[in-house]
Amino acid sequence: MASQETTHRDMTDTAETRTEAEWRQELTPEQYRVLREHGTERAGTSPLNNEKRAGTFVCAGCGQPLFESDTKYESGSGWPSFFAPMEGAVETQTDRSFFMTRTEVHCARCKGHLGHVFEDGPAPTGLRYCMNGAAMGFEPQE
Repeated sequence: MASQETTHRDMTDTAETRTEAEWRQELTPEQYRVLREHGTERAGTSPLNNEKRAGTFVCAGCGQPLFESDTKYESGSGWPSFFAPMEGAVETQTDRSFFMTRTEVHCARCKGHLGHVFEDGPAPTGLRYCMNGAAMGFEPQE
């Protein structure tokens, strides 16, 4: 599986025009399942759960910066959790799968599925962005 610490090429112009075959070629099977098929990784399996360094969490699909490390916190959920995304980094939509209503979070650039946001997070936002580690990479601050 690809390293969680990543350096991505800029995909600004091509992220939304890639075919599914191109996505499959560029992503690991787990990244593809999560980002493109709206999957969820098993709780507690992401190395990003334990990431404590200063830096930026980015989309594994296109490299879009998503969350600064100072917004990450330990939610006890088993997934990397954040109380706020970077401005303009993510978009949300209603998810009615599995007989429940949740708010899905996806990358604003490539539309890859990242996870869900819940209203049980800490101050200052009261939100918990519960993200799949497979959907993200980490770029440490230099």
